[in-house]
Amino acid sequence: MATAQNSTSPVNVGVVLDMDTWLGKMGLSCITMALSDFYASHSNYKTRLVLNTRDSKRDVVGAAAAALDLIKNVQVRAILGPSSSMQADFMIDLGDKAQVPIISFSATSPFLSWIQSPYFIRATQNDSSQVKAISAIVQAFGWREVVPIYAGNEFGQGIIPFLTDALTNIDVRVPYRSIIPSSATDDQILAELYNLMTMQTRIFIVHLWSTLGSRLFAKAKEVGMMDQGYIWIITDSLTDIFNELDPSVIDSMQGVIGVKPYIPQTKRRADFTIRWKKKFQRDNPNVLNAELNVFGLWAYDAATALAISVEKAGTSDLGFQNSNVSKNSTDLETFGVSQTGPDLLETLNSITFKGLSGDFRIVNGQLQPSAYQIVNVLGNGGRGIGFWTEEHGIVKRLNLTDTSTYSTSKTNLKSIIWPGDTTSPSKGWEIPTNGKRLRIGVPVKDGFSEFVMVTRDPSMNATKVTGYCIDAFDAAMKLLPYAVPYDYIPFDKTGATYNDLVYQVYLGNFDAAVGDITIRANRSIYADFTLPYTESGVLMVVPVKDNKEKNVWVFLRPLTWELWVTSFCSFVFIGFVVWFLEHRINEDFRGPPSHEVGLIFCYTASLASMLTVQKLQPVITDVNELLKNKDNVGYLEGSFVLGILKQLNFDETNLKVFNSPDELDELFIKGSKNGGIAAAFDEIPYIKVFLARYCSNTAPTAPSSIPFAQPLSPEPPRSGGPSSVPAAVADAVSTKDRFVHVSCRGTVEAFRSSTLVRATVKVPLLTFFE
Repeated sequence: MATAQNSTSPVNVGVVLDMDTWLGKMGLSCITMALSDFYASHSNYKTRLVLNTRDSKRDVVGAAAAALDLIKNVQVRAILGPSSSMQADFMIDLGDKAQVPIISFSATSPFLSWIQSPYFIRATQNDSSQVKAISAIVQAFGWREVVPIYAGNEFGQGIIPFLTDALTNIDVRVPYRSIIPSSATDDQILAELYNLMTMQTRIFIVHLWSTLGSRLFAKAKEVGMMDQGYIWIITDSLTDIFNELDPSVIDSMQGVIGVKPYIPQTKRRADFTIRWKKKFQRDNPNVLNAELNVFGLWAYDAATALAISVEKAGTSDLGFQNSNVSKNSTDLETFGVSQTGPDLLETLNSITFKGLSGDFRIVNGQLQPSAYQIVNVLGNGGRGIGFWTEEHGIVKRLNLTDTSTYSTSKTNLKSIIWPGDTTSPSKGWEIPTNGKRLRIGVPVKDGFSEFVMVTRDPSMNATKVTGYCIDAFDAAMKLLPYAVPYDYIPFDKTGATYNDLVYQVYLGNFDAAVGDITIRANRSIYADFTLPYTESGVLMVVPVKDNKEKNVWVFLRPLTWELWVTSFCSFVFIGFVVWFLEHRINEDFRGPPSHEVGLIFCYTASLASMLTVQKLQPVITDVNELLKNKDNVGYLEGSFVLGILKQLNFDETNLKVFNSPDELDELFIKGSKNGGIAAAFDEIPYIKVFLARYCSNTAPTAPSSIPFAQPLSPEPPRSGGPSSVPAAVADAVSTKDRFVHVSCRGTVEAFRSSTLVRATVKVPLLTFFE
């Protein structure tokens, strides 16, 4: 054993960590255990890593000074660390100049790249590798806008370009970026949260380190931003360290969604965790309930990778070239260059082994990403609800042999408890706290309540608005990927017309108007109209002559009188013959089958035709006939049809107004000569409602929209949330795809069937005895 020990060559390596932090203590502990475990199982190796530890004291300058000391005065062949991305930036330049690999297991910023310096080895996941997992979650729930909240330093800013690109690729807007200064006070955090509350977006992606993130969520709960309606997504910077967070912080994060690298559970990892807890507790007796996280596993694997690489690189020429070093000097001009640096770097970039964190493989200075686990903060920590992989997207279970296509379906996730202890996710967009609810104007009228009906409850001091148009508008608004609160405001001004209602939208008294409002050229000057969802056009309805048989003896009509007499005589004659023959031989008999079948079918067809086919003929077929006879005609009160009738030269004395289907039917019963009407002109939807009730005495003679009205828009709504309150209505109902979606789901047709055609026509029994 002594011989083996004497034949090994010590190789100095540096360790630069924040020794007074949890990450620094855990990292150093895992590094020392990694080397102890590795050389215990590889006693034949000729090299032994000797750790030279320096405390960076949570300072960028301190980290750079420690690295400079290790390179110049100790001539280390590699450095493990530093703890943060900010500290790594200058250290990378030092390593590049001295050809000393800088191996970090916790610097995650994408700004630190292999392109910047080939001597930087990232033995942890790049922050940019998780943005696709986050964007997949956003896409799965159909959110259209998100606001990133990140630290105002290199760590926070590094992920933003990649996150923005990933969101843009799925047509998600980033209307605002919330930057939290590294030294932000509680008052500054509160001010920023209040600013976010005034915005429409309710989806936030948080990329902060533990201390700053903990304070943010504590204040978010304090101001009510952890209630229902808000969605919070956190990156692995917080998800990986749940065990370190105070229980009060976890309590303030209930309902948050997060992503973190998936580390498979193995027996080797479980055994190491037990050993590590015992050792860490001995070394740090003041730290209670210590829990190992993924950064400790990466520290273990990084130390193992360095030990393997140093052995493979060899022990020859381990010195520095052109080094003119004076003791305790930190003069950059006296830098030497490591002779083993290039070989060691090449070995590190080609290493592959099975580590505690899973498959450990470095390519171009970067640890290759693995699957991400999606977690939901519930209770005392995170609960796994699914996974994301580069090949398959969101999946409920990991299956490396699965050949299914990429998926972003939320059905692949387990049940989620959202902020506010609800299972229903927010739509991600709401009227801001300093905003207003939409005011939707609706007409108030007496008749044709199937379209819009306004009822008031004096006892409750409340107004209820129902009808076909209301149902269609509600269905369209529900399709929006964000919540838009609105109220229906009755427009009950005496003598007001639909033109007046549309003009109120133009004046800004209403954000939109919903009802049986027809698109007219004069109205389009003042408001935009959505796509129509009913037929439009004007029809004329007139009484009809009904030639259908209405007599109790109608069953005699299929046969002529002569045929009835012949049939009767045949019946008597056949009866006599039957009697004459039966009383002697009693044999079976029947007439020719063809005669019987032909007679039966002829009779049934004729009788069925008389009983079912209505031979209706309009009393009047031409408008000119009405003008010539100076007949009275009807129109709906407040309708633009009055203007059309005047254009047709109808005298005002011949124009009769009606307000409901019942009034229209009474006018038809009276007739033109008795103060009634000979014809009525109205729009197709109203005519259909009338005919659904009274179709036995009237018929239409010749059709073709009832849209919603909204303020004029200079440009179409954007792909995300609307830029203004009225634009929310436009986004809901002015796109053809969205209305097609409502129609395909049967929503509009169901409303039409249940609301517009409720009446059934019943024919009285006495009709047959007229």
